[in-house]
Amino acid sequence: MTDYLESAPRMRLGTFLGVPQATSASAGQIAVIGLPFDCGTHATRIGSRQGPAAFRAMSSEVRPFYPPLADVDPRAGGRVVDLGDVDVVASDLGPSLAAMEAAIHEVVKADAVPLCVGGDGTVTLPVLRALAKRYPELVLIHIDAHTDAYPGEDVNTGTTFTRAAQEGLIDTRRSFHIGARGTMLVAGAYDHTRALGYRLIPGEEVRKRGPEAIAAEVREVVGTRPVHLSFDMDYFDPSAAPGVATPTWGGPPVAEVFDLLHGLKGLDLVGVDINTLSPPHDVQGMSAMLAGHVAVIALHLIQLGQAEHRLNAGHR
Repeated sequence: MTDYLESAPRMRLGTFLGVPQATSASAGQIAVIGLPFDCGTHATRIGSRQGPAAFRAMSSEVRPFYPPLADVDPRAGGRVVDLGDVDVVASDLGPSLAAMEAAIHEVVKADAVPLCVGGDGTVTLPVLRALAKRYPELVLIHIDAHTDAYPGEDVNTGTTFTRAAQEGLIDTRRSFHIGARGTMLVAGAYDHTRALGYRLIPGEEVRKRGPEAIAAEVREVVGTRPVHLSFDMDYFDPSAAPGVATPTWGGPPVAEVFDLLHGLKGLDLVGVDINTLSPPHDVQGMSAMLAGHVAVIALHLIQLGQAEHRLNAGHR
């Protein structure tokens, strides 16, 4: 054990998994970007603006090797860098969305993959806006207890994917909302999501069919298209992830969530965001640590997808 500890890579404090800090990313790299923004409108659950800091802090409890997907260190060869947080002002929607889009666009323009950490569910919109400029055939896989594709003309956590569909950022016919469950603020939320063209698989269907079957359907429909994966931490049951902005009971066991993510192996992931972590409502950092585990899975999925699609086929 002593020999292992002496040879293990040293962790840098302050970055995710101790990866190098950087001011820009290069082709083929994965760039961790914090998006410390929330709308500040929820009556009791404001706190996602603190998500990136907690995510990085608790990553010291997460390990990089992940044998279920690949028993390698995804950080090897400088493949992962941490660009820090985008300079935003929580609750100041317009300028903050523009700043996030601009920062992510620089990463995408360099042919790197952004791995973004929010922040509430609105942060996905600027990510998609930046990705859509580079990938006109972009599709979305959204894993969440809510569709976030509700009626309404405003930009908020409930209309993120309504705006994305109306702006033509993604091909909704090949895009998925997976896991919606629980109580709703408005009637017809599922119907509205489907009317926008999305493929909606509610949580009850995931539970009955199983994560492996759902992932197989996603792979068949998505094929070789460039994919953005948006993962809302409230997809986990609150018993596993209490520190989220909108806890919703009835979520799947953690192991089944991991099985669903494992099933996305081979997809061409050109962007990932993990959102809705709310540290003021967390317990002993357990939700932030769980978000770090999701991020490690994402690192491996991105690199496996690069090996199968983008790096072999050349740049688009």
